[in-house]
Amino acid sequence: MSPRLTRRGIAPRLVMLGCLAMAAATGPMLAAPPAAPKTVGAVIDGTKFQPESLTIKLGDTVVWTNQDPFPHTVTSAAGGFDSKAIAPGKSWKFKPSKRGEFPYVCSFHPTMSAVLRVE
Repeated sequence: MSPRLTRRGIAPRLVMLGCLAMAAATGPMLAAPPAAPKTVGAVIDGTKFQPESLTIKLGDTVVWTNQDPFPHTVTSAAGGFDSKAIAPGKSWKFKPSKRGEFPYVCSFHPTMSAVLRVE
């Protein structure tokens, strides 16, 4: 009998084929895990949103904290979100559900504007 057909010759080849099939089915074994969602802070101070341009990943949460002595809002120009009044010293959080660029303003002070980008 040929040495290739003995148990010693076939078994290692079958094991190797099984490992290759599993690797092909599960994809790369060293793929990085997805990044954990983050909470990103923004400030309302001096009648300005800071930062004026904020980029986050889908799944992240933004928390705006009002450091002015009067209320403000974080209101999407397109109507996608609205904090209502955020009292002095209070905060409001928002977790976007879609990617895109979202300009927003303070409805009490329309000269205050900023952009939220969700990747």
